[in-house]
Amino acid sequence: MSKSNATTFSELKTALASTISNDRLIDDPLRTLAYGTDASFYRLIPGLVVRPENEEELQTVLAECRERKIPVTFRAAGTSLSGQAVTDSVLIQLRQGWRDHEILDDGQAIRLQPGVIGARANQLLAPFGRKIGPDPASINSCMIGGIAANNASGMCCGTAQNSYRTVRDLRVILADGTLLDTADPVSREAFLRSHAGLIAGLERLSAETRANKALAEKIRHKYRLKNTTGYALNSLVDFEDGIEILKHLMIGSEGTLGFLSTITYDSVSDEPCKAAALAFFPDMATTCRATIALKPSPVSAVELMDRAALRSVQDKPGMPETLRTLPDGAAALLIDVRGNDEAELVARMEEVQASLEGVRTLEPVAFTRETATYELYWKIRKGLFPAVGAIRETGTTVIIEDVAFPIERLDEGVQALTETFHRHGYAETILFGHALEGNLHFVFPQGFEKPGEVERYQGLMDEVAQLVGVEYGGSLKAEHGTGRNMAPYVELEWGSDAYALMWEIKALFDPENLLNPEVILSRNPTLHLENLKPLPAADDIIDKCIECGFCEPICPSTDLTLTPRQRIVIRRELARLEALGDQATDADNERMQQLEESYVYQGIDTCAATGLCATQCPVGIDTGEMVRQLRRERSVDKASLARRIGRHFSGATRVARGGLNAAGAARTVLGANLMEKMSVGARRLSGERLPQWSPALPKSAPIRVLGHLPVGGGNREKVVYLPSCATRIFGAAHDDDESRSVMEITLTLLDKAGYEVILPEMIGHLCCGMAFKSKGQYDEASHKARELNRELLMASQNGRYPVLCDTSPCTLQMQEHLDERLSLMEPVSFAHDHLLPRLTVTPLDERIAVHVTCSSTRMGLSEKFVTLARSCARDVVVPAEISCCGFAGDKGFNTPELNASALEGLAEQVVDCSAGYSNSRTCEIGLSQHGGIPYRSILSLLDRASQPAST
Repeated sequence: MSKSNATTFSELKTALASTISNDRLIDDPLRTLAYGTDASFYRLIPGLVVRPENEEELQTVLAECRERKIPVTFRAAGTSLSGQAVTDSVLIQLRQGWRDHEILDDGQAIRLQPGVIGARANQLLAPFGRKIGPDPASINSCMIGGIAANNASGMCCGTAQNSYRTVRDLRVILADGTLLDTADPVSREAFLRSHAGLIAGLERLSAETRANKALAEKIRHKYRLKNTTGYALNSLVDFEDGIEILKHLMIGSEGTLGFLSTITYDSVSDEPCKAAALAFFPDMATTCRATIALKPSPVSAVELMDRAALRSVQDKPGMPETLRTLPDGAAALLIDVRGNDEAELVARMEEVQASLEGVRTLEPVAFTRETATYELYWKIRKGLFPAVGAIRETGTTVIIEDVAFPIERLDEGVQALTETFHRHGYAETILFGHALEGNLHFVFPQGFEKPGEVERYQGLMDEVAQLVGVEYGGSLKAEHGTGRNMAPYVELEWGSDAYALMWEIKALFDPENLLNPEVILSRNPTLHLENLKPLPAADDIIDKCIECGFCEPICPSTDLTLTPRQRIVIRRELARLEALGDQATDADNERMQQLEESYVYQGIDTCAATGLCATQCPVGIDTGEMVRQLRRERSVDKASLARRIGRHFSGATRVARGGLNAAGAARTVLGANLMEKMSVGARRLSGERLPQWSPALPKSAPIRVLGHLPVGGGNREKVVYLPSCATRIFGAAHDDDESRSVMEITLTLLDKAGYEVILPEMIGHLCCGMAFKSKGQYDEASHKARELNRELLMASQNGRYPVLCDTSPCTLQMQEHLDERLSLMEPVSFAHDHLLPRLTVTPLDERIAVHVTCSSTRMGLSEKFVTLARSCARDVVVPAEISCCGFAGDKGFNTPELNASALEGLAEQVVDCSAGYSNSRTCEIGLSQHGGIPYRSILSLLDRASQPAST
């Protein structure tokens, strides 16, 4: 950044500081790089990142930037692929404050702010049997702002249910700061007076376009297909009213015409009955003919996959054997059919089958309604993009482009496209897409570092643009948005008249060209080849990351510091700088030092390292593992301390219980409020070195209960019970009606269910090793795991008896590291599979909350968790968007802000609940503090709701 630019951004930050808190005005090297990165293969680093929390603050930012002629770019989730959300100027990032929502007309519509995740909108509409129309593959991570601003579609929505077709109303803030609410008559009237010139200009362009028969017909033709290249010119032929034109022009405008602060969607039906068939055809031509035959039939989705695409996933676990035996040249269609009831579903399947009569297939087309097979078919389709990402050469990126051909020429287009790839040396390209719309994605690895690679990519894109946009009259961007990637080709696709029309539209809305310049419209013919993102080798654990951002919504530090994607971005930049060696400048060395210093807190200390990110990563990356390795490097000097603690673990836990007793005594004398204030002050004076005391800190656990096991009569089945070190330390909460420790509850429940309990020897000394591993002390973690493995094998008679551990994260750790002969179970799985059948359960007349821990999610126990809770209570609340509590063992004490940030909004969702239930004692401490209700073991709920089964 030049000195003059740095001064400009510094002055802007000073001006904004009077209305926006300093923690939301970000200009340090680490966070501008991290927050400025999106899923595209472009890299621009913002001069300033601003996080306004409401419309008024955003209007202030626009006013200050306009006064200084500083461009701005809006960013929601950063999952877009075409470079429309990167900038080297001011990046306006949406975080807290933009997640409100409102259900309208009994679910017939929904009002959403741009920071709401798409899947969350569908979750809100689900009780009404409705959903939003757009269904992009990234719906679990992308946000409404991006969905609308890109007119993203997806697998089922086609062109009939995208944002353009289903938008009801908008609140939009224009470049001059004016707010228009199209649902508010007063706002509309005021806008018509204040912006008469804009409205008149739009209505004039509409009239001129409709009068130009050739142009109007071209526009109608283009939008028979999926098309997100350029502005939504169909608004000029679909509407005559200026407000309606404006409303629909905003859809797909990628932040270049204004800011969408709220969008109201008309929802669409979410048909509950589903079936799918995976149909195989001998060649692409036959596959395309089948697609045309299916077009008028009642299908929800028809997904095309070429042989190369199927080959990329055929060796993945769980894939059907058929994929490996397909001949070269074969292709497949995933056909999805849905209905409101079984009768409608069956009728539609029969109609689809009839439409395929006479079309040659490699095997009979058979629909399945079996959930596992249905999900497998979609797993094949959704695994195509990451499959390429996982096998690419380190240092290369994955490029996914999406084009659309007129469906009647789909087979010709596919053949021509394939020949083009081979001609330019892209033989590894795979093709798949939304066949009914003629929408194809092509995916290939691409490096830009080696000589000639940029030129090779340019040659490919020039030819593809000519082929698709001109020769076939198709769309160069069907659903991913124009961005920077296709901006140089907009005129080629649309022609000079339509292109001039787009520039007129831009001038009407943003005459100073300050809103996301160079996106959609650009005079730079090589824009798509500039500012390419480097992806240097950094760490084997993370080198396959494609920076898609799918991991971000479930990360507990998302709103506090960095996400997994952003942690990886910084590691890569550090690797790049380190690789410069002697060629590094003083500025490079200074930057590297700044990044390393900031990364300690931003990247390492605030990572919960639970591995939850791997469950959402398309290539399975556990960023937490990278962080644990970094902690290991930083804590080499603490290895001897870890060894002493591990070798005297029983004494260490005894000291911890003593500390809890002392804290409890102080609480009794001082009171919880004063105790908390003193703890906060002491922590501050210590430079954040002392742990934070919490009012939810429980009593010490009564370890003596393990010496008095229930003695049941008869010939009972046996179970090995391993109380974790956490439950051997932390007992019941001070103010909770449930006064028993987890150990007491577990022993009572096992006795009630008729089990004979076996305890391992040296119970006080045992630990799964996770407490050491999370600190980077791998050697001692392995030692403790070996100790535990030996004792559990002895207690279980080499796996003859199941082992119940009362803490879910510890169970996962054991499953990953202990002997496979051991049948290791945590509270939810054991209770669901073994205790429920042995008990008579009467649901309590209570409303309760459930927190599914990260480990339970990773073990695939979410559904069992909720099922178990619902068998025990009348009403069960699973708080939305609370994926990981962020307590992470001891982070709740040592980095309490992580726990607080992760559980933001929890209290409002559980306010009417009598209690909450989970399966990790440390997690329950943080949940109790920030939820405002007591959180207990799920075993407590089952014990309260059950009686011994009658014999």
